[in-house]
Amino acid sequence: MISSLQGTAASVGDDSLVIVVGGVGFSVAVTPQVARATHLGAEVHLHTNLIVREDALSLYGFENREELVVFTQLIGVTGVGPKSALGVLSSLTVPQIAEAVASDDDAPFRRVSGIGPKTAKLIVVQLAGRLAPPTAGGAPAASVAPGVPLQVTQALMGLGWSERTAGEAVAATLEDATDADKATVQALLRRTLSTLGPARKETAGG
Repeated sequence: MISSLQGTAASVGDDSLVIVVGGVGFSVAVTPQVARATHLGAEVHLHTNLIVREDALSLYGFENREELVVFTQLIGVTGVGPKSALGVLSSLTVPQIAEAVASDDDAPFRRVSGIGPKTAKLIVVQLAGRLAPPTAGGAPAASVAPGVPLQVTQALMGLGWSERTAGEAVAATLEDATDADKATVQALLRRTLSTLGPARKETAGG
């Protein structure tokens, strides 16, 4: 797995870069924003995701780890491929994506080229509870450890709550949780369970 690249920009396209690392040129798909900010000969550092297909190996690059994490979450949504996920990140910032998911608003995703109404709704539903919600200032809550919200959501589902209820509970808990509560699965799960309470536990079909 190629998780990052640091090298010199040898070619700059509208949505791609060729980065030379140790004499080897890597073609990387990027957002137009990244391409516009890069000039030939510049030193470039990107967080990357390598997509392996039967007929191709494709690298997707991002300026920061937050974008990479959201990209990884997006390609896990039914019907969203790497190019569509990159399209979402080309049209929306990470805070905007988090805000749309937290608000159950699929309209921003429907405006992305290649994302239909059904897929837009799936993005909101399947990412519920998996992204750090935005803070009051519009920035994502950076103190949440990567993967913790998703693992807590899955743990609640294993205890009998529906995916939607579990996701909403985790998102609500994150809004008021302390940094210590957000740091580990155990702490966030304990905090979320105290909010849900045993009386709200659902059956598997609920």
